[in-house]
Amino acid sequence: MISQASLLPALRRLHRSVAAWLGTWWRLFHFSVLIIATALTPSSYDRRHRPALARHLVAGTAPNLLWFTVLSALVSLVLIRIVVVTALSYGLSRFALEMVVRVLVLELIPLTAALFVALRSTLPAGFEFALQRGADGALPAATVSSAALLRGEFFPRVAAGMFAVWLLAAVSCVLALVLAYLSLYGFTPWALQGYTRVVGQVFDPSVVLILAMKVIFFSIAVGLIPMASSYFDGGAGRLRATHGLSDMLRLFSVILLIEVASLMGNYY
Repeated sequence: MISQASLLPALRRLHRSVAAWLGTWWRLFHFSVLIIATALTPSSYDRRHRPALARHLVAGTAPNLLWFTVLSALVSLVLIRIVVVTALSYGLSRFALEMVVRVLVLELIPLTAALFVALRSTLPAGFEFALQRGADGALPAATVSSAALLRGEFFPRVAAGMFAVWLLAAVSCVLALVLAYLSLYGFTPWALQGYTRVVGQVFDPSVVLILAMKVIFFSIAVGLIPMASSYFDGGAGRLRATHGLSDMLRLFSVILLIEVASLMGNYY
């Protein structure tokens, strides 16, 4: 009897935890469907909503582009040097370029771009917007319809986070390829043919598809997850300080799963 009485509260707590966990992911899925429907609606891009969308795209990308480009360039130069020196010491210099491309362009830069945008832009912006909605007490149905709120407030912020990941990853990948060529061959055009041949061998159709899907899923996670709590809890004034940490852990777990899936697709 005593053991059963002590086990019952533990089972209740477990049930509440599992129900809360499933409810959180269900709300995230629900919010994702709403955002996709909003993105596919032509009225989301009409003359009334284009200024807000453009403003959020610029505000979410411009402050991060320069800093991330400089940071990725410095890290790329260091890693390229490490890989080249290590390959030369083991007599594997012909594989140095392939290793640089695989380590930097395929794995590190997309992951770093997603984390950089999340920490610098979407997570703080999502939590700040949720606090603002909670302070104003603006329920979606009270002042404006849910569709108008999604189209005017949430969709531009989600699109800005996604676009920032795309742009930062694309610019940094191109910059890493240029730095790899200059580090290996210097300022000469005569090695360009061999360089493009090796890079082309790395970027076969399956690798390009996996890279594109990884960046797309990274951007979806970075754009959507920080705003889901704002949509469901911020307007009702129920947002707690722990939601910022919960969103961060949820986002990092999704990014980790995407990275593991891409590694399995590339190397298994």
